[in-house]
Parts: sequence; structure tokens; C-alpha cells
Amino acid sequence: MQNIIYKTIYEFEKDFKKLSKKFSSLEDDLKVAKRDAIELYHIHNVNNQSIFPIPHFCNAELLICKLKKFSCKSLKGRGCKSGIRIIYAYYIGSKTVEFIEIYFKGSKKNENSDRIKKILKFATEKR
Repeated sequence: MQNIIYKTIYEFEKDFKKLSKKFSSLEDDLKVAKRDAIELYHIHNVNNQSIFPIPHFCNAELLICKLKKFSCKSLKGRGCKSGIRIIYAYYIGSKTVEFIEIYFKGSKKNENSDRIKKILKFATEKR
């Protein structure tokens, strides 16, 4: 079985670095989310209600998804309802995840639509 290839965009790396200063366990938490949410959903077809495709940004080759259930050890007592959200693109054919955005819901209400549109435009131009 093919594993997922993980990539990030520059803006995600900036977001991640900034949040990591506030939530020190974020790097380990992301590893767990990759295994227990993203890979379960896309490789093993297990829907544990943590991944939500964003409908108006998806097509037959690409899913833009929001990871809502993200356990963060630095946010004790909240479990998977930590308020951290991850937006990523899943390229179905190549089984590649490209992380687009990570944010804390307490600081920001929704994903950056312009950033997602930029990824979609780039993906369309690559075809």
C-alpha cells in the first residue's frame, strides 16, 4: 500500500512556526494527526468525523480538506476539540497532501480562501 507524501507551502510553515511558539507539542501532535486522521481517511477509508472536504474547492483530482479534530497536548483538557484547524490539499492520483494553513480557531474564525484559491490555480496550471 502506498503511503501519503506530505508537503507544505511557505505560508503554512510560517503559520506552524508561529503557533509552535504558543503550543510546544504541535510538531508531535501533527505526526499523530497524519497517522490517526489523514491516513485513516484517505488511505483506509475510515471516516472518524475529523476530516471535512470543503465542497466548493474540490474536484475529481483534488480535495481541499479541513481537519477539525486535532488533539493538542499543549491545550490540556480539550482533547480533540483543541480549536486548531488544518487546511490541506489532497491530490488523489499521487496520494500527496500539501498543507496550506494551520490556525487556532480562538484567533481566527475561518480558513484563508485566497490562499486556497492560489493553490487551486497552481494545481490547474500544472495539469
